[in-house]
Amino acid sequence: MIIKVIVKPNSEEEAVEKVSDDQYLLKVKEPAEKGKANAAAVKLLHRYFKKRVRIIRGFSDRDKIIEIS
Repeated sequence: MIIKVIVKPNSEEEAVEKVSDDQYLLKVKEPAEKGKANAAAVKLLHRYFKKRVRIIRGFSDRDKIIEIS
């Protein structure tokens, strides 16, 4: 499954919000530096879906394309 994700770093709390069937909003506490927000987003999605998560596109952008398998 391929989904679109918008990551909001430096948030007060961690949360996953479903915007549409294939788009999610992720709030992570980590800052957007040195891949910390990406790692937190992958970990959060892994806990949400209970499946393997991989960033396909958008490593240095808030808008990301994620593969869930």
